[in-house]
Amino acid sequence: MTLPRLTADEQRVLGCLLEKEVTVPDTYPLTLNALRSACNQKSSRDPIVDFDERTVQDAVRALKDGGLARVTWADYGRRTLKYLQTATHFLGLADDERALITVLLLRGPQSPGELRARTDRLYTFADREAVEACLDRMAARDEPLVLRLERRPGQQDHRWIHLLGDPPPDAAPAAEDREAILAGGPAERDAAVVAGYDVVADAEALTASVSPFEGWFLDRVAALAHGRPVVDVGCGAGTATGALAAAGAAVSGLDISPGMVAAARERHPGVEFSVGDLRRLLRPATAPGWGAVVAWFSLLHFAPSELPAVVGGLGAVLVPDGVLVISLPVGGLGARDGRVGPGGLAVVRHEAVEVRRAVAAAGLTVVESYLVSDGGDDERLYLIARR
Repeated sequence: MTLPRLTADEQRVLGCLLEKEVTVPDTYPLTLNALRSACNQKSSRDPIVDFDERTVQDAVRALKDGGLARVTWADYGRRTLKYLQTATHFLGLADDERALITVLLLRGPQSPGELRARTDRLYTFADREAVEACLDRMAARDEPLVLRLERRPGQQDHRWIHLLGDPPPDAAPAAEDREAILAGGPAERDAAVVAGYDVVADAEALTASVSPFEGWFLDRVAALAHGRPVVDVGCGAGTATGALAAAGAAVSGLDISPGMVAAARERHPGVEFSVGDLRRLLRPATAPGWGAVVAWFSLLHFAPSELPAVVGGLGAVLVPDGVLVISLPVGGLGARDGRVGPGGLAVVRHEAVEVRRAVAAAGLTVVESYLVSDGGDDERLYLIARR
């Protein structure tokens, strides 16, 4: 068998057929319209494309000629053409191999950690080592399916690509190592965060606000605290803190930036704010623990490797049945345009599954979770977990 050399369009179509067979089996095989929508969706894809029907049809025809796809008829109603993949059989893919090839086709070069997070709906890998073992197995075939790339400067992990064709030329940004935020060490990153937020503190105080959904969500948080102390960690200029106070919560704010704390005090004179590091959060002086710990867009500057310890520390100071609240932008695609935050700071977009895993590892149970899109590429996670 000679491996096919797929174009970028063919890679996207095949990746979508492989993905949707697992994630939406009730509507598989796919109609032309469904397959086009899968190709053009704005989440879990890189690069974003806008295929027309002809592009999808041409790609399917090429895949069919190469033995990787098939066309069938709907067995009910109108005679509608539907499309399905035959690559699993053609390439002899096991379930774990199939999951990795699918995500590599859809999102380009990625590290083992990214692949483990992004295959969550397709196959459950026990750990990172299981991902690496599967990649090694595919790379050791007589005709290798994947290749490990050498690390670039600032990257702490190797990335992998599939060998079914040339990767899209603009897919590389999505594969940037999100650990690179620690390239100079945690102390250098922390100093940059303080300096960056000090610079923008006054502007943040004037412009920051909560959306109607966020207002409703913070009202829910205030109610779940049941009158017990609430702390907004990484509070910035106190936007969420003020909304919680208005909802009746006994809330205080904590931020690592003195400039932000000064701006928050001026903006909300009736609320207590203090300078401090959320990684060293203590229990309140007047209670055995916090009724709610709110991390409102404050985990943006931590690398994925830091997330479990940070979330675990926040969960450890809750009272029994207290809640941890996390909000942040998620997903790999928007990170390309949102990698620079306030004051020019580097920003990390975590995968939603990574956040949920960190929450579970902290011994917390997710009780509410919302993914909210702004209609573009930006998707935000709002999560409430109970101890």
